[in-house]
Amino acid sequence: MKKITRKQVFIGLSLSLAVWATSSQADDCNMPTAPNIPDGASSTYDEMIATQTAIKSFQSDAEVFRKCLDELMSTLREASTDGDAGAIQEFNVANDRYNQSVSVEESLAAEFNEAIKAYKAANPSE
Repeated sequence: MKKITRKQVFIGLSLSLAVWATSSQADDCNMPTAPNIPDGASSTYDEMIATQTAIKSFQSDAEVFRKCLDELMSTLREASTDGDAGAIQEFNVANDRYNQSVSVEESLAAEFNEAIKAYKAANPSE
């Protein structure tokens, strides 16, 4: 399994911010902020549980974000078939934001899984 580094997550988040900065109607849908993942090797059990809780909250909020984008993209799809030239561009921006949110969520999960492995390695008795 390919290890995803903090740098890759940061680059992904930076790219998402660049895409999101150019949006207009898609601004009504707000991507939640991803929680920070601690170093599992030096984290306490309580810190790992708190991070897990934060990730679950982020995932729930990201689902709401994507539902908002789904609704927006449906509206934009209809507008583009009615001849609204700008709707196609806005649809593409919203679609990019949707896909980026999935990528961020996947990267976050992979990074947390690595932190769990490091925690377990550092705390074999727990």
